Amino acid sequence: MLNSFPRPILFAHRGACAHAPENTLESFQLAFEQGTDAVELDAKLSADGEVVVIHDATVDRTTNGQGRVSNLKLADLRQLDAGSFFSGKYRGAKIPTLDEVFEAVGKKGMINVELTNYYAGRDDLAEKVCALVKKHRLQDRIIFSSFFGYNLKKTAQLLPEVPRGLLALDGWKGTWARSFGFMFGDYQALHPYIRDVNPQQVQRAHRLKRRVHVWTANAVEDIVRLRDWGVDGIFTDDPQTAVRALGRGA
Repeated sequence: MLNSFPRPILFAHRGACAHAPENTLESFQLAFEQGTDAVELDAKLSADGEVVVIHDATVDRTTNGQGRVSNLKLADLRQLDAGSFFSGKYRGAKIPTLDEVFEAVGKKGMINVELTNYYAGRDDLAEKVCALVKKHRLQDRIIFSSFFGYNLKKTAQLLPEVPRGLLALDGWKGTWARSFGFMFGDYQALHPYIRDVNPQQVQRAHRLKRRVHVWTANAVEDIVRLRDWGVDGIFTDDPQTAVRALGRGA
């Protein structure tokens, strides 16, 4: 499935978040309008066990509310304004459910679902996400990613046909993931931070028959350099600029 997309695959990080409020339907739809191949989103559970799409553990930064996502029910989350923090143009945008995202843009390209239950322990996020993938029959359009190997192991058990990417923290914190964790884990891709990537690392991953998807490149020179190094995917906040940098589109 991954090989059916252009190389490098462009992943719109939290949607077109340089142009619209992150992790909203508006941001994902705009990203595809701007020519991205895929969108990346962050999935976690509400207090009543619904899979919602928001990056932070709390709603404080990106909405007009306060509190931990895991302590708020879906009905409470849906009352929040998730667009005004970005601009008045998007006032009233909502925190979407993963179900809504799959319904709205699931057939437009690929979706990288990051499993972000980093403060919730071993909950049933992976199981619920996999059930939604099956419901929408998107097995051929999804890649799972996470900093937690446990999450990816669970998705491999439930949906072995869906590829998995191991996220690596930046700097020394991600050393284990970029080396031993990735080398010996059952992953199709490594997702390293942009400042931790070099041509030798890309070549090493390719020798292992693995892919390298890099986060997060927004400058034209970075995007072009990563392409020239042969990376397989690039996460960007600005898909419009990335498309132009790669000479795609009109």
